[in-house]
Amino acid sequence: MGKRVALVLAGCGVFDGSEIHEASAALVHLSRSGAEVKIFAPDIEQKDVVNHLKGSPTEEKRNVLVESARLARGNIQDLAELKASEFDAVIFPGGFGVAKNLCSWAVDGKNCTVNEHVNSTLQAFHSAKKPIGLCCISPVLAAKVFPGCEVTVGQDKNIDGRFPDAETASAIAELGCKHICKNVNESHVDNANKIVTTCAFMCKAPLHEIFDGIGTMVQEVLKLA
Repeated sequence: MGKRVALVLAGCGVFDGSEIHEASAALVHLSRSGAEVKIFAPDIEQKDVVNHLKGSPTEEKRNVLVESARLARGNIQDLAELKASEFDAVIFPGGFGVAKNLCSWAVDGKNCTVNEHVNSTLQAFHSAKKPIGLCCISPVLAAKVFPGCEVTVGQDKNIDGRFPDAETASAIAELGCKHICKNVNESHVDNANKIVTTCAFMCKAPLHEIFDGIGTMVQEVLKLA
């Protein structure tokens, strides 16, 4: 039987929810590996709703679980119902929704708070010594919840203009964690904590390279499961 993996979403759309390509890439790689996947999201209001054509916020109100259901084709559960005992691993795609809805990193940076159900999910998998996969901005969740862990969000310098959010690496280090510099097609494995991370769209790279990097993250997660 394939590994049982929980995928946690933060809405639908890069600017206010989960990054759609990252979520899809993770699902494709999990499917190809024969994993049994169930999708979850917190039943909370989004911090904001962004017009993705204009890149500006609107006056709309939307729900993270309802919006995430778009990506899950309707087959999704409230994150509050996730039981780590029923899964072998958990994966968090990226997108601004992670930094806005799953925690307050977008506003508060390293001083952010993490949603209670996100925090309890991470703690439950970690305590059970089950692997946690995170990509793009979502490694900041691990950095906030597990001081001393190792993660990557790509590079700590904006090399050739490809890593415009390189300062995130410094904030991670200020939380007492170790940032490991990796290229977009690579992932980093913190074996002690069973945390696997890859930078995905934290790097300005062709989509296939981001897809491949997420693939390495998924494979390392499944190896640890």
